Amino acid sequence: MIAVTDHDTIEGALRAAEHAARWTRLQVVIGEEVSSRDGHIVALFIEKRIRPGMTAAATVHAIHDQGGLAVAVHPFWRTQRRTRSARVHGVGWLAAELEFDAIEVENATPGFYVFNQLARRLNMGLGAAELGGSDAHILDAIGRAYTEFPGKTPKALRAAIEAGTTRAARRRYRALGLMRYAAWGLNHERYIAVV
Repeated sequence: MIAVTDHDTIEGALRAAEHAARWTRLQVVIGEEVSSRDGHIVALFIEKRIRPGMTAAATVHAIHDQGGLAVAVHPFWRTQRRTRSARVHGVGWLAAELEFDAIEVENATPGFYVFNQLARRLNMGLGAAELGGSDAHILDAIGRAYTEFPGKTPKALRAAIEAGTTRAARRRYRALGLMRYAAWGLNHERYIAVV
């Protein structure tokens, strides 16, 4: 089972679900990584795209209106890198103030150890479901951070998130994977500088 959560679109998730239903036993959770005005928020179990650029509170509300689950992903990641419209980052302490269904406490992005530890400590006080996410921008990242839960289906995952019985975990990168991630980062930074 995999959740596909591309930035500000569900098209890839819909295509993945269609392909998986036709050719594999893999089950796909439809999701989106929404660029809210206050940081990234993952929407899981949605049917329609969530509009980016709203406040974090409005984004969480829009996700819940669809019956989806809202996840504060990499909440303490801050960067000076800018997209066309704003800085890219997590929602910070809003993760504790808004009605998130889960907190990402393991993100597979290299160098996120401190951010993951901050998210884990925050969640110790909140007691929300903990999730692990690949945040995969390269093939080597898929499955590096993941969520364990009782069961093997999207329905079981949703029930585990709602019950808070999930466990986030992470596998280390091999040296080649880290080199590929570094190469992606260099190309990605060059792209942003050109846009």
